[in-house]
Amino acid sequence: MLNISTNEDGHLDRRLNRRRFFQNAGHRFGSLAFTTLLAEELSRERSNASFAAEEKAQSAAISKATARKSADELNPLTVHPPHYAARAKRVIFLFMEGGPSHVDLCDPKPELSRQNGKPLPTNFGKVVTPMGTGGNNLLASVRRFAKYGKCGMDFSDWLPHMATCADEFSLVRSCVADGLNHVGSVCQMNTGSILAGKPSLGSWAIYGLGSVNQNMPGFIVMTDGNEPLGGARNWGTGFMPQTFQGTRLLPGKNPILHLQTPRSVSENRQIQKRELIHQLNQFHQKQHRDDTFLSARQNAYELAFQMQAAAPDIINIHNESEKTKEAYGLNRKETADFGHRCLLARRLVERGVRFVQIYCGAGSQWDAHSNLQGNHTRMCTRADQPTAALIKDLKQRGLLADTLVIWGGEFGRTPMTEGKDGRDHNPYGFSMLFAGGGVKAGFTYGSTDEFGLRAVEGKAHVHDLHATILHLLGMNHEKLTYLYQGRDERLTDVYGNIVEDIVA
Repeated sequence: MLNISTNEDGHLDRRLNRRRFFQNAGHRFGSLAFTTLLAEELSRERSNASFAAEEKAQSAAISKATARKSADELNPLTVHPPHYAARAKRVIFLFMEGGPSHVDLCDPKPELSRQNGKPLPTNFGKVVTPMGTGGNNLLASVRRFAKYGKCGMDFSDWLPHMATCADEFSLVRSCVADGLNHVGSVCQMNTGSILAGKPSLGSWAIYGLGSVNQNMPGFIVMTDGNEPLGGARNWGTGFMPQTFQGTRLLPGKNPILHLQTPRSVSENRQIQKRELIHQLNQFHQKQHRDDTFLSARQNAYELAFQMQAAAPDIINIHNESEKTKEAYGLNRKETADFGHRCLLARRLVERGVRFVQIYCGAGSQWDAHSNLQGNHTRMCTRADQPTAALIKDLKQRGLLADTLVIWGGEFGRTPMTEGKDGRDHNPYGFSMLFAGGGVKAGFTYGSTDEFGLRAVEGKAHVHDLHATILHLLGMNHEKLTYLYQGRDERLTDVYGNIVEDIVA
């Protein structure tokens, strides 16, 4: 602001010459510059303080994340909290490999019976199957269906024992998959993709939640001696660390290979050897702190050592009552094998194992391209009683409420005949059963068309089923991610919606 001086009388001094004007103006512009510089300095100080506070907060967050990462590297199976309150703490997946026929088990179709032997109506279009175009005639089911439980759920006479558990099941009749062949379809039901190389459902569960029992693997797989199509990739970790993969228990007297210490090695010698290996690993890790592979191997060796003490007791069923063994069918040749593994599954989840998968018919034994009656009679006899016994046993012990039991295969079978007496693969509409673990009891969801070929109401794609399973375990399938090659990968890829209607 320009300074105007006054004379001795107090009047304005109008004698403002050029020199005075520039003198006054120079002082004021200098003040203006000084004020501006001072304001900038104060602003910089405030910004620096704000930046320092933000940097400190970020540093604390990074330190916390690093501490979590370091802890995870030392023990990646550490228990982690879920995203929200979980309805299920554990999962038992009874996998009927090969494709059970839903129209012969739990999805009766009167119209199929009425039009038995006739061609599929032209308005259904061409149906692509592995054998070509499904243009064969319709094949009615010869099984007798009835309604069971207070809910009136439909089961055929092939599943009389499971029918007694009708009021525990959520029956999803509108499942949909992408694969036409077994290898891709089994892979998708297990990993979310028909292509190999993705982590399995069980691996995602352990990665997200950790393992409760640090003396046993968090994810255990049991087969009936045959190799599932696709092999170990069905319980593998894909691009994740191998720590999260499933551990396979083999049938027979020695389900865990190399578990027993050789007689020539004393307990003291084994302890000393273990301590020496631990010291060498620690020395190597100090020099290679970024070697997460070593950490995973150390954890695996430590787990193996702990299993030597814990596993023998878990897999020993001799202390189970005769009544329990009989309920699981261990006294019958047809049911003894699958019944034994179902009983082991109960013992495993009872002791904190997070995810158990049991294959019934590994190697596509449910695949009934011919002789459907003979095939499914044999397979249903094998699976029916042990499945029902498992559900009832879990409920009696108070475990069913927070244990999710899943029963089903990679797809269903067509309502059209293949050859004289078989059915082809059907990924367009099939059924799966869920019990316990936060699903509605005695509930039927979705439907297929009048012949059972395609899902028409409440379609539930494999991605939707996986999203629902993770949801019941307390995990948001969109937030459960793993960074791989610059992309946040997830089990459901960019798909998946929770099947809200079956959630209790």
